[in-house]
Amino acid sequence: MSELVWVVIRQDDNGNRYRVGRYATRQEAERVADTLDARGHKQLYLIERIDRRAS
Repeated sequence: MSELVWVVIRQDDNGNRYRVGRYATRQEAERVADTLDARGHKQLYLIERIDRRAS
């Protein structure tokens, strides 16, 4: 089983950040972020790698 080390985060207009989901590959996370971004809302979607050593 692959580790889910890529996370998509939604940041709203007030700077609040919410985790949308975790993914095994950056490409998968980018695909989800692009799909959400295409909806036309004002939120910003970010992709970050989780540092498993810090957990």
